[in-house]
Amino acid sequence: MKHKFITIVASLVIAASPLVTATSQVSAATATNNKQTEMYNFVRDTFKKHNFRGIVTVVQNGVPQTISYGYAWYGKRIGNGSSKIVYPTASLQKVITGAMIVQLINETKGTKDEFTQYTKISRWYPNLKNADNITVGNLLTHTSGIMATKTEIDRGYNYSEDNAINWVVNNINASASDIIGNYHYNNSNYILLTGIIRQVTGKSYEDNLQTRIIDKLNLKNTYLYQNIPKKMTDPISYYSNGSKNYQKATYLKKSLVSQIPGAGNLFTTTAEYYKIQVGLTDGTVLNKDDFYYLTHLKSKVVNYSGGMYLYNNDNIRNAYGSFKGQHFGTWVQLTADNQNGIVMFLNQTNDNENDQKDVGYEILKRIKPNTFVER
Repeated sequence: MKHKFITIVASLVIAASPLVTATSQVSAATATNNKQTEMYNFVRDTFKKHNFRGIVTVVQNGVPQTISYGYAWYGKRIGNGSSKIVYPTASLQKVITGAMIVQLINETKGTKDEFTQYTKISRWYPNLKNADNITVGNLLTHTSGIMATKTEIDRGYNYSEDNAINWVVNNINASASDIIGNYHYNNSNYILLTGIIRQVTGKSYEDNLQTRIIDKLNLKNTYLYQNIPKKMTDPISYYSNGSKNYQKATYLKKSLVSQIPGAGNLFTTTAEYYKIQVGLTDGTVLNKDDFYYLTHLKSKVVNYSGGMYLYNNDNIRNAYGSFKGQHFGTWVQLTADNQNGIVMFLNQTNDNENDQKDVGYEILKRIKPNTFVER
């Protein structure tokens, strides 16, 4: 009888196990849904409170959640988050250009085209002022001494990649420069890197982006401006000083965007940009050693290198972007393991970078307190 009783109890336990497991799964799913609902409401309330509009992919414990608020195109009532919308990344594109340079450094080892962060850029730009002393690393860390401006002033002409790069070379030659080694954030550095990618590969930046980034990550909604399909659109940007929304509507003209290849002509979604960030360390685009190389170049003098700022002993990666005279703001801040953080694209702001970051930081504190940086 004793043995029979034990057998019956064991059978009951075994029979109950699937039910217990199923109940646990339902409970876990419910808890996740509740948590995501709370985050959804919090993000939208935060945008509303600050009179900002846009979209953000929130990453919490490795789970991405995309939340939008307001209109991407108020006149046509197209909402942020619509499947028709791709957003400008602005300077968040620079790390992608930097990643392609590291790919080429790896690929050219042992060949006649071999180069490193120490290679002087006179190899590709023999007629550029100070090119005999400026290295690839100087371009990647904005320590080239280049101070030329006007890359974001619309010149009213649709540039090819080649023409945009040539204009930048001429503009640098006609402009004042600082001592090489001093930090000056400047689009010209990354436009010159775009030219290096073109010369090393014999292909356009556009072609390299497609094969090295878009195809490798299987991205479906990432384009250079000129390649945005007719079924898609980029958003209108708006201004709000806190009293009225959707004021001073503007949009990025092809002529302006064509001036900054490799430095601000990429459009995507927050979800796909997060995939790009993951790809920078998981071996798809770069591996961890490659990313370390990119973000710890020897010419680095501030915490910026290769398109990203690193904080908190390299535990936080951070980058911000905007366009002069427009109302867009882009901000990414993620933990080094990509398990927590945000990718935020705003299309209504008050044109104040710190106020935009305040919005993002409120969300970051909600994701994981005492982890992220305010600026």
